[in-house]
Amino acid sequence: MRQVHRAGEKLFVDYCGSTIPVTDAPSGEVRAAQIFVAVWGASNYTYAEATWSQGLSDWIESHVRAFEFAGGLPEMVVPDNLKSGVSRPCRYEPELNPTYQELAMHYGVAVMPARVRRPRDKAKVEVAVQVVERWILARLRHRRFFSLAELNQALGELLVRLNERPFHKLPGSRRSLFESLERPVLRALPSQRFLYAEWKKARVGIDYHVEVDGH
Repeated sequence: MRQVHRAGEKLFVDYCGSTIPVTDAPSGEVRAAQIFVAVWGASNYTYAEATWSQGLSDWIESHVRAFEFAGGLPEMVVPDNLKSGVSRPCRYEPELNPTYQELAMHYGVAVMPARVRRPRDKAKVEVAVQVVERWILARLRHRRFFSLAELNQALGELLVRLNERPFHKLPGSRRSLFESLERPVLRALPSQRFLYAEWKKARVGIDYHVEVDGH
């Protein structure tokens, strides 16, 4: 059955399977940058960026930048069951990472993780990931990058072209459909950006100290 997505309702998020190498110029060390992808359900308006990891800090900050890229908020976010976002997958009551839960509360959005082994729950972002890999990453495969900022600048330029590229079978583009259909119904961003924090249960030592980041 064909899925119908209401304007402004869902933002789907995931990572590409492919990475992009970034070379540190002084040392020559090469690191693999992860590619975060977010797509709006009704318009297919797409956001993508490179981060160093799929860890909690990068996961959270990518959400913040995706919201700011769109200039508004969805009713809910649909992620995969990535450990950074979902501590315990469950069909009925998934347990979110406390920081991810705080992000959702700060922006007033619901988080509805895709069910395990239910690819249709996140079919929208799986298609978006394929589009980003084939239309953006493929164009960058012969370029050499020396910083994450340089890579994200190149991603951003191609992202504009992707969102403004005319649809094959529909009038308009991802951007024009987003501007006419989804942007008018988005809720406004809060006045303050989300302040990242990590939560941890700590055992208090006999000297009344707790360990934080190895200290």
